[in-house]
Amino acid sequence: MGALTHESLVEYLIEEAYEVVDSIEAGAAGTDTADELRGELGDVLLQVVLHARLAEERGQFTFDDVARTITEKMVRRNPHVFRPDGSLQDSFPATVEEIVEKWDAVKKAEKPGRSDPFEGIPPHLPALALAQKSLERAERSGGPELRGRPVAAAEVPDSEAALGDLLLAVVAGSREKGFDAERALRAAVRRYQGREGDATKREGSDAVP
Repeated sequence: MGALTHESLVEYLIEEAYEVVDSIEAGAAGTDTADELRGELGDVLLQVVLHARLAEERGQFTFDDVARTITEKMVRRNPHVFRPDGSLQDSFPATVEEIVEKWDAVKKAEKPGRSDPFEGIPPHLPALALAQKSLERAERSGGPELRGRPVAAAEVPDSEAALGDLLLAVVAGSREKGFDAERALRAAVRRYQGREGDATKREGSDAVP
């Protein structure tokens, strides 16, 4: 086995993250997965430790730097929870909407030059997650018709189980016609984001998890 690099560890980081998801979903379905989840979270933490160690060997940053950076970020982006010194506020916003509003205000202050609401969304998220994240950003930044790209809401079943069956049926129908449903949705999201050119440039890399 060759020397470890950030690049060579990517597949394991993705795999371990999905195993955490599997454990959480099994727990939501009624299975006792507390011990399993603890172990899976440890596996993800190990990946963070490995990446930090590689960076430390290159003189870039350490694990302590990673922990300090995320702590500072959480304090900075949650003024409704923390004072600047990291201590807790005496009172908190009453609604989720107020919390989201404060969060967005802090993020805008951090990057005042950012005009694209889709900037920062990982382009290689699974297509459904990419679509949902993009629509959430659009709604919070100017509505579902952001920049003249309306999205018509399809008729959706009344339960998540029925919705899952519908999505599975769409994938099955796509296969019969020789279409790749993942690639098709990813391209549709890029069109919605106004990034049609990126779809062509990245088409060959969409196979990467």
